[in-house]
Amino acid sequence: MDLTNILVIAGKPELSELVSQTKGGAVVKNLVTGQKYPVFKTDRISSLGEIRIFTDSDERPLEDVMQSIYKVLDGQATAFDPKKADGKELFGLLEKALPDYDRERVHTSDAKKLFAWYNILLGAGKITLDEEQPAEAAGEVKDKEN
Repeated sequence: MDLTNILVIAGKPELSELVSQTKGGAVVKNLVTGQKYPVFKTDRISSLGEIRIFTDSDERPLEDVMQSIYKVLDGQATAFDPKKADGKELFGLLEKALPDYDRERVHTSDAKKLFAWYNILLGAGKITLDEEQPAEAAGEVKDKEN
């Protein structure tokens, strides 16, 4: 799973996917509505591929955390609305997916965003398990050798 082309844009409620780059910014597509729109160099844009979650020992890439949540939930969406959920629900699920998350540095607002993003990515078909990809790649190598 590669989240480098999935963007968080300040002032936009959902996630967007990079469609193309332009001279003054980029064209992105909203992952929920499918609507395309321009963003500019002056917009505050972050790639999900750059985001990390604090753990007790270091930081984990968001991609790894999303895959852990996917495994814990058996590929299903969260049973609760992340924006309305209380800390007990959010952190209960986060502890199952990432037992060593830093309890002092990961806040309720972070968990709400994490699970809201998970649901959006799941709905858009953007979450895949990396374990499946190496097996396919190994199969391709074997085919080339024969």
